[in-house]
Amino acid sequence: HVQLVESGGGLVQSVGSLSLSCAASGFLFSTYYMGWSRQAPGKEREGVAVIDSDGSDDSAVYLESVKGRFTISKDNAKNTLYLQMNSLKPEDTAMYYCAADYGSMHWAVRGGVRRADFGYWGQGTQVTVS
Repeated sequence: HVQLVESGGGLVQSVGSLSLSCAASGFLFSTYYMGWSRQAPGKEREGVAVIDSDGSDDSAVYLESVKGRFTISKDNAKNTLYLQMNSLKPEDTAMYYCAADYGSMHWAVRGGVRRADFGYWGQGTQVTVS
């Protein structure tokens, strides 16, 4: 069965950096598009970044508020998804979730990156920016 395990969250000061990882198992990693979403207390979950199954940098799309600060990457040889977060702001504080699905990445983001939808989710890792 699909398993997604996030790591790398923590407490960081404003303008600092964090790198999240998501170790995947139970499915053919190279055929799934993947992404990161987040949910802050009292707010709806929102998509942050999505990347296509082949992990090409050109395929990556981002929530407007994180463009230029966050970078998503997918290593198909290591079955791992990453999110490099730089210039962090207090409003980035949230639980961050790794997600995956099979099919068309473009279908998943048809309503915008914020509304990106996936069939499989990890348990999340907390990011707190002070």
